[in-house]
Amino acid sequence: MAKIKLEYIWLDGYFPTQNLRSKTKVEEHENFQGTIEELGNWSFDGSSTKQASGGASDCILKPVAIYPDPARINGYLVMTEVLNADGTPHESNGRATIEDDNDDFWFGFEQEYFIMDSDTDLPLGFPRGGYPAPQGMYYCSVGGRYTHGRDLVEEHADLCIEAGLNFEGINQEVASGQWEFQLFAKGAKKAGDEIWVARYLLDRLTEGRGMYIEYHPKPLGDTDWNGSGMHANFSNSILRTCGSKEKYAEICEAFRDVVDEHISVYGEHNEQRLTGKHETAAITDFSWGVSDRGASIRIPIIAVEKGYKGWLEDRRPSSNGDPYKIAAVIVKTVSTVK
Repeated sequence: MAKIKLEYIWLDGYFPTQNLRSKTKVEEHENFQGTIEELGNWSFDGSSTKQASGGASDCILKPVAIYPDPARINGYLVMTEVLNADGTPHESNGRATIEDDNDDFWFGFEQEYFIMDSDTDLPLGFPRGGYPAPQGMYYCSVGGRYTHGRDLVEEHADLCIEAGLNFEGINQEVASGQWEFQLFAKGAKKAGDEIWVARYLLDRLTEGRGMYIEYHPKPLGDTDWNGSGMHANFSNSILRTCGSKEKYAEICEAFRDVVDEHISVYGEHNEQRLTGKHETAAITDFSWGVSDRGASIRIPIIAVEKGYKGWLEDRRPSSNGDPYKIAAVIVKTVSTVK
């Protein structure tokens, strides 16, 4: 019998921006295979996470995905859903709202974020009381003058890959101290699982380093510095195979009448980022176009070159958005087109 460490990870009840929580369960197993079927539900004090009252505080953690924890001996990362004591999905459980049981929807999320200095509460590369050189040289930069935080970013990439996440890339973004990673998954729920586990690994890396990760979509306020998004690249079997410019247009237009529904789950403070500047469409507008990074939804040029077979990119979700809720509403809207 061997003891293993199971890190149960969940989302709390803070609204509208939920936070990651986790705790470790040590169990003895014989020949543990690292599967969901080998795990049981667990409970936690929901009154401490805005998910229950003190008089009926137990909430249930239901394992939904498991990954090896590369930073721990005999460790596993267990993504969970939060259930009420009666086994029904808790109101904070965005994953349970996704209607994609056959995994027809594929998602590729581009997670942007800032690495912040805990002493100054400024992004790496920002001097206290001032600004570094203006935007222009930071994007995909090389060298110590414009590149800040690479060690942390590289270590995070290695951890994600070792954990078995379908990690697809990293790059420094347009602002100093701003980075991005990309993940792809076949299945809307799986895509959300992997983004949240990747965020967990990134946040954990900053502990004891005098850093933290800032997911606010416009942490530098009303300045000429880019905000952070989480662009959602998505497809279903229609988008992947239709070969029809008209069908692509029909799907894009399906988003026009549900703008408010989408924006409501695309992230808190997103109006500060979606201004029509810095490669964004204004939050009050809706537009789509081929290869247009200033549109709400971009049709990638590769999809056009393949005869309208591929995917779409919704550029509106913010960096602090919940990928479960974002995926759920995209699936709902696209599914109206047959």
